[in-house]
Amino acid sequence: MKAASKFLLLSLALVSNSCKDEKTVAEDDLHFRLQNLENAGWKSKNITQRIDDISYGATEVPIQYYLLKEIGSDKPMVIDSLYRVNKSERVFEVVFSQDDMKDLLSEEFTHMDYQSAAKYLSFNIQEDFYAVTNKNDTVRCSGVTLERNPGASAQSKVMVFFSDINPNQQLQLIYNDRLFGKGLVKFKFKETTIKL
Repeated sequence: MKAASKFLLLSLALVSNSCKDEKTVAEDDLHFRLQNLENAGWKSKNITQRIDDISYGATEVPIQYYLLKEIGSDKPMVIDSLYRVNKSERVFEVVFSQDDMKDLLSEEFTHMDYQSAAKYLSFNIQEDFYAVTNKNDTVRCSGVTLERNPGASAQSKVMVFFSDINPNQQLQLIYNDRLFGKGLVKFKFKETTIKL
């Protein structure tokens, strides 16, 4: 009986060490892939449309990269766990820029007073974004965050968020430009999200 107990304890110890080794290898591999993502230049998935003297740029931000910047690279398993929970989320960085470096929110471009234009960009622009999947499903924007620039600026940047989209779906981001009055601006992303 004692021999059986010793054998069982030894077996459990070996299995435990084996699991630790597998976990360490998996964590090291995930850490390596996160470092590659951080250095890979994810902005290569940028699409720019130009209408008159305003450029509209959209870049899909990989969820893993977004989490990496928020949490840090020293917790790869936490990032992986959060990615698994949030993998149906999609994030886009949208940049509006004026070619002649004039203030984008001036009445010249928005046809509204400066304060109204700033308020629209901060709060109402969310209603102007939606996405269409390659299965022709329309998904409304779930949120927008404005990156504030102090003072007048020839560039404005917003982060646009979508929820409940299969990570394997290709998307077309559509912006119905009511701020500058240029109509529909479409960004077709042919690749699916970046995977680790």
